[in-house]
Amino acid sequence: MTDSDVSVLRERAENGDETAVDELIELATELGDMGELRRLADKGNTTATDQLMELTAE
Repeated sequence: MTDSDVSVLRERAENGDETAVDELIELATELGDMGELRRLADKGNTTATDQLMELTAE
């Protein structure tokens, strides 16, 4: 996935597309991108919070 693809996902997520949010969380988890997960968790996404906690526990 290119940076452009990720930018499009972020934009869709910001506009309320839950599928895009789920895809971002999945991608961030696969890549170990704690910054992205933290950003989503800070916006109240509990799935991102859970994934962030799992990554920090490893």
